[in-house]
Amino acid sequence: MAKQLTADDAKQSLTAHVEAKGVEIYLKYGPQLDWGALQRLLEDRVYVRYPVEIAFAAEPLLPGEFAQPVAKGESPEDGFTMFVHPLFQAQLDLLPALVLYQLVAVNYGVFASSDDAETFGAAALGLTRDEYYATICAAADQLGADAPTDITGAPMEYEQVGNGCGSGANGDGCGGGCSCGGH
Repeated sequence: MAKQLTADDAKQSLTAHVEAKGVEIYLKYGPQLDWGALQRLLEDRVYVRYPVEIAFAAEPLLPGEFAQPVAKGESPEDGFTMFVHPLFQAQLDLLPALVLYQLVAVNYGVFASSDDAETFGAAALGLTRDEYYATICAAADQLGADAPTDITGAPMEYEQVGNGCGSGANGDGCGGGCSCGGH
């Protein structure tokens, strides 16, 4: 008799998959994922399932959001525009961390969680999850938002833990508005 898989089994499988893909990205494009490598990554259908182009514009972003992919058409195959807050246009060294966080939404849609985004981004950059989380929180803090959001754009609340960012109230990751200063 076959084992009945649970939702938790599926979550663990997705988390393992995004981490493995992140490690592969690190090995292929790292250890320093810069603007040029990010552009090549976005063209690589092994790691980025659908076409993605970056646009620096705040209009489609919610308060506290540093980046958000927006579908170009009815089908994911039409591609996505990754809107990034214009504040980060002058911080190209930070851009890969912000884009990687949102790429899980492009690749896995509604199945992706903020935990998956953190796992993927950290692995792709060769960082621990805590280091990656601190990086994206510091970026989000630059926006000075009153209403932080997670990967889905849902409002979140944060707590300060130890010497870095704590998890959101629902165990979610940093989409903006957390406080990592003084890390």
